[in-house]
Amino acid sequence: MPPYGSRNIRAVKKEQKLYLWDWSAVPEEGPRFENFIASHLLKHCHFLEDTEGYAMDLRFLRDTDKRETDFVVLKEGKPLFAVECKSGEKSINPSQFYFMERTQIPRFYRVHTGMMDYEKNGVRVLPVHKFIKELSLP
Repeated sequence: MPPYGSRNIRAVKKEQKLYLWDWSAVPEEGPRFENFIASHLLKHCHFLEDTEGYAMDLRFLRDTDKRETDFVVLKEGKPLFAVECKSGEKSINPSQFYFMERTQIPRFYRVHTGMMDYEKNGVRVLPVHKFIKELSLP
C-alpha cells in the first residue's frame, strides 16, 4: 500500500506497507488486527468501485518524523476518512491530532477491540464491530 501525501506535512513518498489477505495467519495480535482492518477497508473500496464506479484508494499516512496514521480512504483522489487501529483500548495517538490540523481529511477514527465508544477533539473512538457496522463494511 502506498503512502498518502499532503502538502502541509513532510509525508513519506516512497515507502510501502504490506498486508496479508489472510489476516488470521498473522501471529501477533496487534499486526493481525491491523491486517483485519486493512482487509475490510480494501473490500469496502473495491465494493464502491464495483457498485458505484468511484475510483477508491487505500493508503497510509506517515511523515518524515515517523508520525503515522494506519489508513486513509480516498474517493476520487480526495480523502474521506483516516483510521488508526489498536488491539486494546489505549489513548488516542497524538499523530491523529497532528494530521487533523494539517490535512484535508474530514474524519478521523480510532478503532479498537474493546468496548469504549466516545469522541474526543474530533477523533471518534469506537469498537471494531461498531466501526464495521457504521461504515457498512463488507
